[in-house]
Amino acid sequence: MDAAQVLEWSRDLLWTALLLAGPALLVSLVVGLVISLLQAMTSLQDQTLSLVPKLLAVALVLLWTMPWALHIASHFTQRMLGQLSQVVR
Repeated sequence: MDAAQVLEWSRDLLWTALLLAGPALLVSLVVGLVISLLQAMTSLQDQTLSLVPKLLAVALVLLWTMPWALHIASHFTQRMLGQLSQVVR
């Protein structure tokens, strides 16, 4: 196993992690921005006002993207297990 192969696997791992975490992080960012704008316009500075909608939105996105995320994660696992024979040689 050489350094190029380790870098390729690391890149694949980071890309897969970004794909899996991306939708939830993006929704959290958008909901947080909208709530922050509403808080700035109304002068309400309650912390739970921003936390609860973000939690609900992220939970809904995770439920909605669960089949896709499971497919991506299982495909990544199959690829890594398939390449495991190259490591043990």
